[in-house]
Amino acid sequence: MDAILKKPKTVAEHIVDYLERRHVKHIFGLCGHTNIAVLAALADSPIDFVTVRHEQIASHAADAYARVTGKASVVLSHLSPGLTNCATGVANAALDCIPMVVIAGDIPTHYYGKHPHQEVNLHADAAQWEIYRPFVKRAWRVDRADLMAEILEKAFHLAESGQPGPVLVNVPMDIFSERISSDSFDRIASNTRALVKPSIDDETARQIVTRLAEADKPVAYVGGGILLAKASEELREFVEHMGMPVAHSLMGKGALRDDHPQVLGMTGFWGTSLVNQTCLDADYVFAVGTRFKEADCSSWYPGYTFNIPGSKVIHIDIEPSEIGRNYPTEIGVVADAKAALRTLTRVARELYPEGFKRSDLFSKISEFRKDFKASNTEMATSPAFPMMPERILSDTRKALPDDAIITTDVGWNKNGVGQQFDILTPGSILTPGGFATMGFGPPGAIGAKLAVPERVVLSLVGDGGFGQNPAMLATAVELDLGIIWLVMNNNAFGTIAGLQKAHYGLTYGTTFPGTSAEPEHGPDYAQIARAYGAVGIKVGNADELLPTLQAAVESGRPTVLDVPMINNPTPTTGHWNILDIYSPDREVSHVAT
Repeated sequence: MDAILKKPKTVAEHIVDYLERRHVKHIFGLCGHTNIAVLAALADSPIDFVTVRHEQIASHAADAYARVTGKASVVLSHLSPGLTNCATGVANAALDCIPMVVIAGDIPTHYYGKHPHQEVNLHADAAQWEIYRPFVKRAWRVDRADLMAEILEKAFHLAESGQPGPVLVNVPMDIFSERISSDSFDRIASNTRALVKPSIDDETARQIVTRLAEADKPVAYVGGGILLAKASEELREFVEHMGMPVAHSLMGKGALRDDHPQVLGMTGFWGTSLVNQTCLDADYVFAVGTRFKEADCSSWYPGYTFNIPGSKVIHIDIEPSEIGRNYPTEIGVVADAKAALRTLTRVARELYPEGFKRSDLFSKISEFRKDFKASNTEMATSPAFPMMPERILSDTRKALPDDAIITTDVGWNKNGVGQQFDILTPGSILTPGGFATMGFGPPGAIGAKLAVPERVVLSLVGDGGFGQNPAMLATAVELDLGIIWLVMNNNAFGTIAGLQKAHYGLTYGTTFPGTSAEPEHGPDYAQIARAYGAVGIKVGNADELLPTLQAAVESGRPTVLDVPMINNPTPTTGHWNILDIYSPDREVSHVAT
């Protein structure tokens, strides 16, 4: 009996023990014949396995979970079709710098190259792991059981350090089942769980603070790196002391509360005239945690969002390759945003204890907000039905507490939210940025709710995005997750339909038959919700939305609201190179309908 009790554990059991020591609480995934040894090991573990009906749901949910917790999430995948199904969500996480560890089963090592069931070997044997090479920080193929502990440790450190991102640990199924001693796992048990991140030295901090202090029109431009570093409070303290206005990228939305008196708003194609013009007029752009991405910079065309060269750039980022990638930089600093801003604030208070005030500029920001809100009032209160998107966003903001988490998708629910929806708690908006993945928002809400079950979570999504993977409702119902999915239903892939209409005068392949006001011509999303066991409500007029939303929040039940919407395009003052590609000899705006 004692010999049986002391029998070495399987690698799968050691993996679960390791994840428990890392305080992993949830693993997202789907079963397959290559990973059931891990599921068996999880059966008696305090770690919850969040089972889904499609692997893309798992990777999107894990993505959002990591955004909220700030720690690497874990995905368990089957080989080949499981791994490729999962790939879109992993790539989305990669382009938004979200830490994730994907553990994938593979064929047995003794069958490499024999083309067994579901093996990928058309160009090389044992090559499944290479599928992820273009977008993960690193992909490992585990060829020896005794290397599993070392690889797992490296995987978590790499996922969470530097510029965060996903990694792949590819494990042949026979290695999952191999029994080994705990020696290799014991050796790393006392290893550090997190690496210390680099800061900024005082000399460089003094250079930066002095140049910003002497500038006439400095602007802080912040990106998603602020939120990844959990540096919102440090940002607030620094910009308040320096008296700088704050512009942000799409991914930087919510770095400060949108009602903060120094926040200008989102830059670029969907930016307002205030933020784009203020950035154009800046003599110094103080950039932190941003990549200066295309849409945020009006395709890098001068005269729309930034005039660089012209404006001088100070750029702080954890990833060296981001500095100077798209704009020349006067001072480039490789550092963690949180640590760097702490040092900068301390130095700024030493050099300029009284700080700086730019009352005229802050008054201008306040007046612009009032005017912009007033100009939007007609749309935001319109009784029209199908509803105006501005009214949907306005009523949604009224129905939600300040700290509610919203997940967006693509279209009005992303671009319009970036422009017109106030985020009142830093880090409470989860958006697919670099990959702009349709279908991220609905499963992302599952990951967010599991990370912070006490907070209200709402997914703003178009009908195109919701239709990508409605099977996520099964997981939400089974786990009794009180999430609200608000489907902004314009019966189209609305943003693309608007572009095609503007340039080609038609909407072929971009709209669905019928209209959003005629449910018989399209899916009844409320009925689909009810079929999965969730609450499903089809909103029948504009005045119904706000009380229905409030009731859904109060109920705490998984709820889908199908809201017919007019396909109005999001207004813009920026530029997008696509306009020149499709209509190089004409003045064409994407807002044509």
